[in-house]
Amino acid sequence: MEPTNQTSVAEFLLLELTEDPALQPLIFSLFLSMYLVTILGNLLIILAVRSDSHLHTPMYFFLSNLSFNDICMGTTTIPKMLVSIQTQDQRITYTGCLSQACFVLIFGGLENLLLAVMAYDRYVAICHPLRYTAIMNPRLCVLLLLLCLLLSIVHGLLHTLMVLQLSFCTDLEIPDFFCELSQVIKLACSDTFINNILVYLASIIFFGVPLSGIILSYSQIVSSLLRIPSVGGRYKTFSTCGSHLSVVSLFYGTGFGVYLSSAVTDSTIKNVVASMMYIVVPQMMNPFIYSLRNREMKGALRHLISGMPPL
Repeated sequence: MEPTNQTSVAEFLLLELTEDPALQPLIFSLFLSMYLVTILGNLLIILAVRSDSHLHTPMYFFLSNLSFNDICMGTTTIPKMLVSIQTQDQRITYTGCLSQACFVLIFGGLENLLLAVMAYDRYVAICHPLRYTAIMNPRLCVLLLLLCLLLSIVHGLLHTLMVLQLSFCTDLEIPDFFCELSQVIKLACSDTFINNILVYLASIIFFGVPLSGIILSYSQIVSSLLRIPSVGGRYKTFSTCGSHLSVVSLFYGTGFGVYLSSAVTDSTIKNVVASMMYIVVPQMMNPFIYSLRNREMKGALRHLISGMPPL
């Protein structure tokens, strides 16, 4: 029977990760552990920055907001999946699905923009150290954060409002563990040309432009470092960028992995694994990267957890 067109949709069906009852407790425990680690790790970063006056700088201001964004990103997707595993109910309401897709777009876009702003902060700190305090003043930091948030909200709402104009068929199975925008658009029976154009434009704007800014910032940083005569001086200066560069590599590396995976394979399981690597893993690993590679952060965390003075 041909699927019939309907403009009023009650619910979608998300992918069931496994049909084997024996594996469901394992998958539930795995994702619950990853979610708890994400929440705890990023919360510790936020508390460490707030509690240590030495970390009240632009770099750590943006880092604490990045950690908060990571908590929100994980909370948008993982709890719903855990509930679905426990209740054996993969349904998600039409409103819930579009809301989830909207928040994923907002927090994903905000992550991109924050990483670009943090790269600019490192560029100013290394290339214009004498003017760093004057340029990266508190007012500018707050304005940059609000601008990133505004652009991300507009991005998410624009796509969501455009999806609201679509009509859907009765076959409403989403081959992923969360409502991903492109997968929702594929289920529409009406013309999706405008929606697809917006997706491509948004990918260029919210991936290409921030990534170009990051590459430009680090090219200027490398150029400035090459003018430092001593190898030790170069290493000490560049070490302040190590954590941020690792986070950028992880985020964009997994993002490109998701894109390539969806382009070269039709395997649903592989697509789900790729989505998990992009939606879950970077947000979980960011606190470890900053706490292990950053001496100031290690000292603040040591002070926060044990009560001992920072290093």
